[in-house]
Amino acid sequence: MVSVENLSVEFGGFTLLDEISFVLNKNERVALVGKNGAGKSTLLKLIAGYQQPTKGCVSRPKEVSIGYLPQQMKLENTRTVVDEVSLAFDHFMKMEKELEQLHRELELRTDYESESYRLLIQRTADLQELLLMSDTHSFQAEVEKTLIGLGFKRSDFTRPTGEFSGGWRMRIELAKILLGSPDVLLLDEPTNHLDIESIQWLENFLSSRGNSLILVSHDRAFLDAVTNRTIEIMLGHIHDYKVSYSKYVELRKERREQQQRAYENQQKQIQETEAFIERFRYKATKSNQVQSRIKQLEKIERIEVDEIDTARLNLKFPPAPRSGSFPVTVEKLEKKYGDHTVFSHVNLMIRRGEKVAFVGKNGEGKSTLVKCIMGEIDFTGKLELGHNVRIGYFAQNQAQLLDETRTVFETIDDVATGDVRTKIRDILGAFMFGGEASEKKVKVLSGGERSRLAMIRLLLEPVNLLILDEPTNHLDMASKEVLKKAISEFDGTAIIVSHDRDFLNGLVSKVYEFGGGKVTEHLGGIYDFLSKKKLENLQELEIASSMPASESEPASLESDNKRSYQEQKDLNRKIRKLEKEIGEAENDISRMENQLSSMEQQLATPEGASDTALLQSYLDLKQKIERKMNSWEQLTLDIEKYRKE
Repeated sequence: MVSVENLSVEFGGFTLLDEISFVLNKNERVALVGKNGAGKSTLLKLIAGYQQPTKGCVSRPKEVSIGYLPQQMKLENTRTVVDEVSLAFDHFMKMEKELEQLHRELELRTDYESESYRLLIQRTADLQELLLMSDTHSFQAEVEKTLIGLGFKRSDFTRPTGEFSGGWRMRIELAKILLGSPDVLLLDEPTNHLDIESIQWLENFLSSRGNSLILVSHDRAFLDAVTNRTIEIMLGHIHDYKVSYSKYVELRKERREQQQRAYENQQKQIQETEAFIERFRYKATKSNQVQSRIKQLEKIERIEVDEIDTARLNLKFPPAPRSGSFPVTVEKLEKKYGDHTVFSHVNLMIRRGEKVAFVGKNGEGKSTLVKCIMGEIDFTGKLELGHNVRIGYFAQNQAQLLDETRTVFETIDDVATGDVRTKIRDILGAFMFGGEASEKKVKVLSGGERSRLAMIRLLLEPVNLLILDEPTNHLDMASKEVLKKAISEFDGTAIIVSHDRDFLNGLVSKVYEFGGGKVTEHLGGIYDFLSKKKLENLQELEIASSMPASESEPASLESDNKRSYQEQKDLNRKIRKLEKEIGEAENDISRMENQLSSMEQQLATPEGASDTALLQSYLDLKQKIERKMNSWEQLTLDIEKYRKE
């Protein structure tokens, strides 16, 4: 479907992509991986046609449509959410308007025998048929289902898009792209602003569609659930593996170990041959053997070991000044926006040196509580910071607040003071902005590079309370591990707002669960918390927290009494399998109904009416549809039964 041929991209003498080639086939789902700044987003822009290569080309058939979700986008602020997302069906809306106009014209025409009237009738019939096959009457339901799946409430549908934050605007654009059903989806970090419930919905959506996909993400579980091929960009070149991400990691390690062993064996052989040549080069009795060895040496195809990008983020927080024993104390805290209560009766006490996590569904108040601690918004109740508390704050939109016209060096030089200014080059080098990279403009940096640049601000002065709101967004997997190690070694206190279970594992000793207007404390790490809740993952937590209390609480108590953890996992597995089968059945029914409609058109012609084989195929297909409908009905009954258990 898409062919990338000898593609090269150069910036001021630096080669970002060096003659890379690959083909994206139908139904392939590719994970595009590599360190931040390796060229992943650039490659997506090239395929989408938003950027031109220095050399090479991207080829695709004209009829292949592409849907591209960048890391940052602009929406029309005056449209409502529903109006913006409905643009995915804009071509159908234009067809409906044209059909209405044609019907009005037919009512006024009386020249029934004219050629123009016949053409008008033909155009009307064609439009009706196209709209019927496209099932446009259900597009509004599809819009609502997609928006709800991505976390929107029905009350959000009529709000202007300008009222939403960058993360929610990304969801609006994602909904529009998904509903457009392009042949090829290009998604650049789609999970960065999604809560885990929405990530799970997106996984199911992508897995049940027939689109080809190229996905950039640093969410390991998401990649494994969605993709079946992995292309790694490293030092300008690509390594292509026809497997999921986790399997690719294993194969890459095995491949390099094999290359290293083969390389070492070959080097040993070469050294022995060269030593023989050197030893007997001037002995006449050995001249034939020497010449033979020289020719043998010339014919050896030298083994190369894949280059490894050794550039590593080196992050270490400065020693934390000593604070009071309890950096944060909260009693009976409440926050309202008008009549809406975000949370109430919140009580928590964070000790010096503790690392704690805030988890829960988006919109339940995690970032709101952080803003209360920061003193950015008012509240009722008691919130006290301990003696000598100095806060280092990393907000979700920190990277977006950078001045794009400044260079990397200027961005840090503008805020650095005192002796720190003499160490700016060293700090930038530790964050992989050494040498010429420090002179890059912010506007050309990738999302991960911007996050690293924003993170440097935390190092400019010693702090003893780190508050990190989704710090791993845009960071590659290697950088996430380095950040995790740095926070673990930090001798101060840390509050981490995150949906990344792997990042939190082994890092935090206490979890605060946000949901239903409450904040509940859980002692222990993230997996201790999940085990106590008898949940397979945070997805189940967020589904439970989004249910009304009258439904979720009795259900969880009943689950504790009736089912073991393994039984709950088995039940969830059955439900997911049924959901997949229902989706496949619906796709089959839709496809067969389209075939049936096409046959009906053929049977309506004189030739088709006399075609007995066509008639028999038509009757057989109707029976197949009926059987498939019966099967679909049974599956829906089964899934409802399991969901009630």
